[in-house]
Amino acid sequence: MQQHLQAAQSEQSAHACVLHQAWAKVPASLSRAEQQTHVAHIRDLLQQRQAVMVAHYYVEPELQDLALATGGMVGDSLEMAKFGQAHAAQTLLVAGVKFMGETAKILSPEKTILMPDTDATCSLDLGCPADDFAQFCAEHPDRTVVVYANTSAEVKALADWVVTSSIALEIVTFLHQQGKKILWGPDRHLGQYIQQQTGANMILWQGSCIVHNEFKGSELASLKQQHPDALVLVHPESPAAVVAQADVIGSTSKLLQAAVTLPAQIFIVATDLGILHEMQKQAPHKHFIAAPTAGNGATCKSCAFCPWMAMNSLQACAHVLQQGDAGITVPTPTLQAARKSIQNMLDFAAAYREFGPASDDLHTHIQHFHHWIRHHERTATFL
Repeated sequence: MQQHLQAAQSEQSAHACVLHQAWAKVPASLSRAEQQTHVAHIRDLLQQRQAVMVAHYYVEPELQDLALATGGMVGDSLEMAKFGQAHAAQTLLVAGVKFMGETAKILSPEKTILMPDTDATCSLDLGCPADDFAQFCAEHPDRTVVVYANTSAEVKALADWVVTSSIALEIVTFLHQQGKKILWGPDRHLGQYIQQQTGANMILWQGSCIVHNEFKGSELASLKQQHPDALVLVHPESPAAVVAQADVIGSTSKLLQAAVTLPAQIFIVATDLGILHEMQKQAPHKHFIAAPTAGNGATCKSCAFCPWMAMNSLQACAHVLQQGDAGITVPTPTLQAARKSIQNMLDFAAAYREFGPASDDLHTHIQHFHHWIRHHERTATFL
């Protein structure tokens, strides 16, 4: 285990150079007139190519708005891929990071998947090389391999299950109740949170998100004192000291829903700053404060913005649509193996929705779900 911890730490250290390169590729801000020109051009190109645009909550606001205005959608990585799969368009423009484009290709292998910049990656992906992770898995052959969606197609192909933060607790609880021991990757903070909540026997790959890993518990406590009426929304990729102070813990979509539906008027948000655009759109009368990422003397109190997400731009969208790029490719054996692990999650989620509304007692609810699923063989493919 120590060997893999060192490997993960080495990969994280190597991110410094890649991170510098990412910030160097972030384009300069456009004037309002330039934005409007690019938006009109992209609208025409999407129509010419009969393409649809999907955007992640963390990309720039103008990209999110353009996706919605042209009949696409804004969501998390799996929502983007599922929308693309269901849409009639044979070309998808995915504004996000590379693993999101790969996931879209895995679910829609017959479609062309374009990305504004295929160099836009993710620290969780970079910190979990497929060869190293395969060795980690080989050392623990008795464990069920569960990986977070923020991974490469190659890592997904090594897994038994792929999960998102919106359903990870339910799936790991389900596996734990079957006596399964879990090998988890790559985000250690999310893994620790799931382990704590489920009591599952888990060993963890030691990766982290460069954005969420920077949130500081002490700084958050100080900010809460300044805003005693604020509710704290935290993504579980954040460190334990931050998660412990949360009023709501969950996926990007869950945090957005909480911001819109809860009666509080002030929220402190511990996830990528990109989500604040949609929160403010859906709840314009509320006040959203970015959670702090740095201590005294730092150059900014909240630098929570992914540089790889920032590499997505209107200019790059126009370029890739105009050039007719061949798009994202995933080798067929990798695609087929990765699709199986994703499909397990999708089948589980569909059955879980059919079973009925969740209960506050997750463990008892999953026990009842397990009993129910035994009598519904058509939805039990993941057993």
